Amino acid sequence: MAAMGELARPRALFLAGLAAVYIAAFGSLYVQIPGLYGREGLLPARRVLRLSGKGLWEQLRDVPTLLWLGPRLGLDTEQGMELLCLLGMLAALGALLCDCLRDCLVFALLRMFYLSLYQVGQVFLYFQWDSLLLEAGFLAVLVAPLRLLRWGSPAWRPHDAVTFWAVRWLLFRLMFASGVVKLTSRCPTWWGLTALTYHYETQCIPTPGAWLAHQLPVWFQKLSVVATYVIEVAVPVLFFAPLRRLRLFAFYCQVLLQVLIILTGNYNFFNVLTIVLAFSLLDEEHVGRWLGRPRGRQGNGWPPSLGSVLGTLLELCTYGLLLCWTVHYFGLELDWDKKLLDSKVAFTYHEFTMWLRTVTLPLVGVASLSLSWEILVAMYRCACVRGCFWKLWATLQWAIMATATVGLFAVSLVPFTYIEHESNGKLWPGIHQMFGAVERFQVVNSYGLFRRMTGVGGRPEVILEGSYDGHSWTEIEFMYKPGNVSAAPAVVAPHQPRLDWQLWFAALGPHQSSPWFSALVLRLLQGQPDVIRLVQTDESRYPFHARPPTFLRAQLYKYWFTSPSEASPGPAPWWRRQHVQEFFPSVSLGDPTLESLLSQHGLKDKPPVRRRAEALLPRLLSSVRRLCQPVSGPALLWSLYLVAATAGLLRALARRGPPPARHKGARDRGERNGARGTEGTRGTEGTRGTGAEGARPEGRQANKKKK
Repeated sequence: MAAMGELARPRALFLAGLAAVYIAAFGSLYVQIPGLYGREGLLPARRVLRLSGKGLWEQLRDVPTLLWLGPRLGLDTEQGMELLCLLGMLAALGALLCDCLRDCLVFALLRMFYLSLYQVGQVFLYFQWDSLLLEAGFLAVLVAPLRLLRWGSPAWRPHDAVTFWAVRWLLFRLMFASGVVKLTSRCPTWWGLTALTYHYETQCIPTPGAWLAHQLPVWFQKLSVVATYVIEVAVPVLFFAPLRRLRLFAFYCQVLLQVLIILTGNYNFFNVLTIVLAFSLLDEEHVGRWLGRPRGRQGNGWPPSLGSVLGTLLELCTYGLLLCWTVHYFGLELDWDKKLLDSKVAFTYHEFTMWLRTVTLPLVGVASLSLSWEILVAMYRCACVRGCFWKLWATLQWAIMATATVGLFAVSLVPFTYIEHESNGKLWPGIHQMFGAVERFQVVNSYGLFRRMTGVGGRPEVILEGSYDGHSWTEIEFMYKPGNVSAAPAVVAPHQPRLDWQLWFAALGPHQSSPWFSALVLRLLQGQPDVIRLVQTDESRYPFHARPPTFLRAQLYKYWFTSPSEASPGPAPWWRRQHVQEFFPSVSLGDPTLESLLSQHGLKDKPPVRRRAEALLPRLLSSVRRLCQPVSGPALLWSLYLVAATAGLLRALARRGPPPARHKGARDRGERNGARGTEGTRGTEGTRGTGAEGARPEGRQANKKKK
């Protein structure tokens, strides 16, 4: 069994990483609030929180958000959202910098703030990583220690392994479901192992690395899909392996996948959050090696023990089984003539669904056994605590946290078994009722990323055009999404430009399926500066910054990455495109078509008149907003991270060991003490006595200084 303090460092990494993710989430949303949710934004948040004459508690029950308290502070809904984002950034920055602020109360506030924003975020906040952050934030409340109310609490608690296991279970659900849904969707590209030949150019906001990855040979792209299946479907089972080296192997597999996604796509904070969840697979010794302070393991001598030999054999058998499984089910064959490794799916859809039906509930059983083991080990550690009172206190904490973790595990089985409906129907009805009671609080969620590959025939892209006379049209170029074929793909992570993301979804269907698009056309015709800043932070790069366009329309294009062999005069383009059809008709202010769409989607209400802010808090929020207006989302986030890195570096330098002069003084004192002992006592016994008595007080004082 591992050492008693095995989770202090991994837990600190998890909490610090989650604080960094919260900074990205709050900061990225803050710069977009006026354009998305402002009084004259695309989807004003006031539409969600309409006064209905209900009491405060009834309002919180229907829509659990702190924004109901805004009017009591003299704030409208937009200002309330800005206040929550600013408080969230400050709290997350403090938790990232200070160990004492990585407290369960701080993380409870962070989750409460983000849940409040999520409740009014509408379609711009309905992404899987927003739900993942809320669920991870809830687990952080259970994992983080309570330090603010009880200074000097121990860094390790007997029940830490139980609550930290819930993080590992969340990671398993995320990765396993993401791999399974690719096959249950019956998408021909995933079944044909050709998905990555389309993915790099059809994802929402690719990076320059995506263009390079797109040029790789087809056989390598297919092999990459096979590796994705292995990492997302087979490797997650090792999260619950009893051998630490198997868990470390699973950890590095997940990190490798997420790093490759970061290099080829802008998925905001999602990939970093997944790596943060993977910290639950680490232990104290491995993190200590990263930090250069390893803790020695007992029993590493020669000859090795029987347990060590059996563990190594089991580990090698696991790797061999994983390799054989991959070769068999994906038909890996080495073609010596063409010098490539060919691959194909060697099973049918029916065989896969039968396999999934067979393994879903047994996987739940494996997870249950793993959780039971952690609970029993934690109970044993509580019994090892010294002192009757502290033993009872540790046992009480263990009982509360174990009950919470078991309840959370049971409720999470409902969204987890969505991947196989027959297994979902076999769950106890009481679990479904429990899930229904907590569903609106986003405590547990279902996941399944990249279910189907879109843009197989070319990447659909909506291009907005404006005109003053209805004949000469000028394209409106966005900061991040593809538009100009000569512009290099942007690198914006961990910022998420939510309008650009929704425009990617809008291009997959008619404009009627995206009601907010009519509001975007209206705001651009009106020349609303907050919405224009969503398009271009530097208004001078917006083609209609001097005067709003009279007419506006949208065209649908198909985009493809260029290849290195394509030659063109002038700068080499990154994209090539082809016009498909008109996406949105030409309209102007007061046009019957536009008015009809706005009325149909309930976007025609007039904003209330904003009174002049006289209270201190609204004026302070307005001042901060004016200060941050010219700053883009990536610039704001990286500035905050730079502040955190600088503060951490200064703190590390301050904690370095004593200067050499101090050691020299101590050595001189030792020489003087030795000389005095030699002069005063010439005998051997006298010398020993003087040395012992003189060293003990100095040693104790040195230990106190170190502590």
